[in-house]
Amino acid sequence: MRHLISIADLDRADIERLLETARALDGIEERLPTLTGRLVLTLFYESSTRTSSSFELAAKRLSAETMSIRATGSAVDKGESLKDTVSTLSAYDPAAIVIRHPQVGAPLLVARNASAHVVNAGDGKHQHPTQALLDLYTMRQAFGGLDGLHVAIVGDVLHSRVARSLTQALHLVGAQVTLVGPPTLLPRGVEADGVATSTEIAAVGEADCVYVLRLQRERMESAHVPSLREYAARWGITPERLRPGQKVMHPGPINRGLELDGRVADSPDSLILEQVRAGLAVRMAVLHDLLAADAPVAEAAAVA
Repeated sequence: MRHLISIADLDRADIERLLETARALDGIEERLPTLTGRLVLTLFYESSTRTSSSFELAAKRLSAETMSIRATGSAVDKGESLKDTVSTLSAYDPAAIVIRHPQVGAPLLVARNASAHVVNAGDGKHQHPTQALLDLYTMRQAFGGLDGLHVAIVGDVLHSRVARSLTQALHLVGAQVTLVGPPTLLPRGVEADGVATSTEIAAVGEADCVYVLRLQRERMESAHVPSLREYAARWGITPERLRPGQKVMHPGPINRGLELDGRVADSPDSLILEQVRAGLAVRMAVLHDLLAADAPVAEAAAVA
């Protein structure tokens, strides 16, 4: 694997390999020597807590050197282009660049202008492949498998790079997907790709797992819902809309009381914290696959 820009860069065998690598790395707290002497650079043009921190920690757990650049406070504030920023940072000879950017296609531009391996940590409304991988890992741990699993993805699907990546990934591993939300927030034409849609919130009752999305008001160019209060009343996931034992996920950050009731977020059936924990193992697996695919994970763990 040269870069991870999109779930389209992967096939089912790639996903299974990455999830198995993540399983082998999960829970290892010691530093592994795998990436000693390599530099992993994280370049974030959008706010992030979970993704940025887990990538940085993942690199450190593999003994890489890390450098974190935020657009705010950097030369970007002075008008420097992404291409020039990447050219400047490439002088440090990074082995990998992890980038989050509001513009679709920014990671591909980086890949074309740097010799480093590139990982897309989210570009606009396009893709967020490592989020999809950690979600698959979380589901596999909770359900024991992915083939035939029914996942309802609920809310602002139209603006969600998470939904786009996760839908593609679930399709690759044989899971069933239903997109649920207001008509204005469901993308058109997805039924042609074998994805079911529903504008009725009751449709979540048929799923094994309910995946709740944040209402992304910052990406909306016009009003897509009458009001936040009405959205919460009609589309918010509450205990009353779930059946016992039904698992719930959310990529974070959560708008409690809007798309997700706090009682659900904190319930025993919530997998939200498991998703956060999975992020470290999966991002370690991605960096391992990109930069040290020939190094056996089990042997590296044994050395530590």
